[in-house]
Amino acid sequence: MKEAVPNILENMLHDIKARQEIEQFGYIIIPGLYNDSEIRILADEIETTTSNNPTFRKSNDLFAIRQFLKEIPGAIPVIFNARLTTAIKQLIGEKYFVVKSIYFDKPGSSNWFVAYHQDLTISVNDRHEIPGFGPWTVKQGQYAVQPPLELLEQNFTIRIHLDDTDKGNGALRVIPGSHKKGIYRPENIDWFIETEQTCDVPKGGIMIMRPLLLHASSRSTEDRRRRVIHIEFAASELPVPLTWSERMPWNSNNKSVYNEKNIEAQND
Repeated sequence: MKEAVPNILENMLHDIKARQEIEQFGYIIIPGLYNDSEIRILADEIETTTSNNPTFRKSNDLFAIRQFLKEIPGAIPVIFNARLTTAIKQLIGEKYFVVKSIYFDKPGSSNWFVAYHQDLTISVNDRHEIPGFGPWTVKQGQYAVQPPLELLEQNFTIRIHLDDTDKGNGALRVIPGSHKKGIYRPENIDWFIETEQTCDVPKGGIMIMRPLLLHASSRSTEDRRRRVIHIEFAASELPVPLTWSERMPWNSNNKSVYNEKNIEAQND
């Protein structure tokens, strides 16, 4: 019993430090949330799913799946393992729910890059003109709208890395602290005061980030894939009649798609 007390205090202090890091810098990297067996299961679920739905996009430079958790439900119990759910509870909070999910597969030969930007839109089921919500866009049949700033300031994104990610295969580059500056246009970045950080994330690790954090990604310079599952979380319902297009609780005990290989992975 005496030995357990320091461990509890150490965990509490670690959580406080991690929350402070997210608040100050807008992101944190946590390694080791998924083991090799879980990564293989996720990869198998993706690679064995075929669809002609408009949510799937495939080219020489990119393979992407929008509404990923809807399209690949077999990935849900593996993604929301005990380690991720603990991280969500302790660092984000149980009031949050899933509102958007995307899968990106950037091949090693890809010439694709993304310039600095903030994630300023949310995905909704239908278009309704609501004060404070706009402009609107539609991409691959999905409505997206820019909501009021205070809603974006609450949200979180978790990026799950299925490969070692670094500068060579297009890791995210971020401007720490930029999430606290409201709408921050890339053309207004003051490089005399701002610094850039490349976010190396090991295979099986995650990156938790605020959507208002300015981020970019470079072209790949090495022949290595970069596969990422991107999941966005919110804590607020939208004004009626707007509804989140992918609203899903992350802490539901959904075992419907758990099979023997899933269970083996959890115990690996």
